Amino acid sequence: MATAPPTGAEVKGTYEKGTVDRDDLATAGTTDGILYDVKDLEVYFPIQQGFLKSMVATEKKYVKAVDHISFQVKQGEILALVGESGCGKTTTGRALLRLEEATGGSILYKGLPVEKFSSRTLREYRKKAQIIFQDPYNSINPKQTIFDIVAEPLEVNSICSSEREKEDRVIKAISEAGLRPATEYLYRYPHELSGGQRQRVCIAGATVLEPDMIVADEPVASLDVSIRNDILKLMVEEKEKLGVTYIFITHDLSLAWVISDRIAVMYLGRIVEIGETEEVVANPKHPYTKALISVIPVPDPLAKREHVILKGETPNPVDIPSGCRFHPRCPEAIDACKEIDPEDVHIGGDHYAACIRIK
Repeated sequence: MATAPPTGAEVKGTYEKGTVDRDDLATAGTTDGILYDVKDLEVYFPIQQGFLKSMVATEKKYVKAVDHISFQVKQGEILALVGESGCGKTTTGRALLRLEEATGGSILYKGLPVEKFSSRTLREYRKKAQIIFQDPYNSINPKQTIFDIVAEPLEVNSICSSEREKEDRVIKAISEAGLRPATEYLYRYPHELSGGQRQRVCIAGATVLEPDMIVADEPVASLDVSIRNDILKLMVEEKEKLGVTYIFITHDLSLAWVISDRIAVMYLGRIVEIGETEEVVANPKHPYTKALISVIPVPDPLAKREHVILKGETPNPVDIPSGCRFHPRCPEAIDACKEIDPEDVHIGGDHYAACIRIK
């Protein structure tokens, strides 16, 4: 479980009131530039068993999607969560938005515990934290026009005082998302757009509220390679222009290398390595990170690299191996790895890795 060093945001972790109200959220600010401070977050999903099995079962079983992870998100950065399918990266992003309820740990947003937000506060919080889903074909309503899709967040949250203001904000969001001239797209339907254009509509819908943070859940995974660069470039421009913080979720480390400021590598519900992007890529310490980096394509056809091919399948998150959860597939594992659950090792700066073999 990789962490970052404590900051002043932790001081606010003890919240004395029963719930966080809207006034608290409106007046909250970042401490030392930390937007989110996540501590020992866990998200477990109970397994539903049949009647007979439930009668004889000695204990309830859970899918440990996220298992005691800690990290911080700095304001204005792009933090990439990288890992194989099923590692818990999407669940982590959804937990930050409270689309999934945490079963343990805490999530502090500007020093305020997200789990203690009242229903009204949560509604206000959703204006500040948005999500871009992976599939642009299924995440927007095919019966709505582009104008209606992008305007819906404004209408739901009663943001605009007039139709003119709403139209102006929608046109601005669509234009900044790269659909120009925006007026030509307002009354089209999703089926009239390409995949890349649909994803731009999703980005416009997320940015129209001018949020602090956006969870981008594999936003280019379903797009052609020729379109990916345009979408990634757009996200970087939005970050620089609007100061948006991104949680960029991807299974492709090469994408994270291109777009992110920091990388957190996840495996089976844990963060195994975290740090500045260039530092992690140039100096990986955890065997899993080394394996991911070894298979990144390089433009030089004559370059020789030793590819680390991991054997076997990812273990069942219901029955996680003892000790280091990566040891069944680790090419560097020793006997102690089967017994010791590794603590974080500080490599330097913001770089941490969880492996007992790091010296």
